Amino acid sequence: MDKQTRPKPCGLGSYLEGEIKMGLADLHLHTIYSYDGTASLAAVLGRAKQLGLDVIAITDHDEIAGALKAMEIAPNYGVEVIPGIEITTAEGDLLALFITEKVEAGLSLIDTVLKVRELGGVCVAPHPMAGGMGMKSLSAISILKALRNHEVAETLIGIETYNGTAIDRAGNHYARIFANGLDISQTGSSDAHVVEAIGIGATEFPGKTAADFRSALRSGATRVRKQKEWSTARILGSWVTNYVGSVFSRLAMGAR
Repeated sequence: MDKQTRPKPCGLGSYLEGEIKMGLADLHLHTIYSYDGTASLAAVLGRAKQLGLDVIAITDHDEIAGALKAMEIAPNYGVEVIPGIEITTAEGDLLALFITEKVEAGLSLIDTVLKVRELGGVCVAPHPMAGGMGMKSLSAISILKALRNHEVAETLIGIETYNGTAIDRAGNHYARIFANGLDISQTGSSDAHVVEAIGIGATEFPGKTAADFRSALRSGATRVRKQKEWSTARILGSWVTNYVGSVFSRLAMGAR
């Protein structure tokens, strides 16, 4: 078993490991503020509360507005929101966490990470080396080259080694091997584009808060929590059904 991967306890939510309270976070979520997201902010937060998640990160594609609005209403749900973006870099997607401003898409990986650093955030490489419909993944070579830069290495401090809705399942395996070789923090996430998928991949960390998670990510204390994987047919079928159902919500957003 990998050092940062463990079998899941029954259900989701925080639990005690010895004297240490372990929190649970889903760090890669999309809402209708993403071009391919389907869930409202209220639906995402409600599902996170139902599952017992302590922390979630809203990481819409090249958009921060949904994350900022989610932060405002999150106290009503008892879930803490990390504001973030899934940024489209010139070399592939990058998760930026703990930022409250948009970062320009299309920059090099190094320039993007340095911009996130300026904004006080940290980065995680999502679904690296993975293929499949719509995935724009960073290559191992791009990540290794970027990490030669000291400031990048202090900011790009995690690799998503379990993506619960990845169509290319081999990508998770390769990402885990790659991260083990780098001795870098590993995260698990759902990459949910539909509300039902939230939590099928998650990250355990000592503590309960977003600040606790950030400390764990920097110190290498995160662990991947796997749930039962969805089949490719279920991933695509659920997305199509939910996307059609979200059309009116999108039209209402555009009218505001």
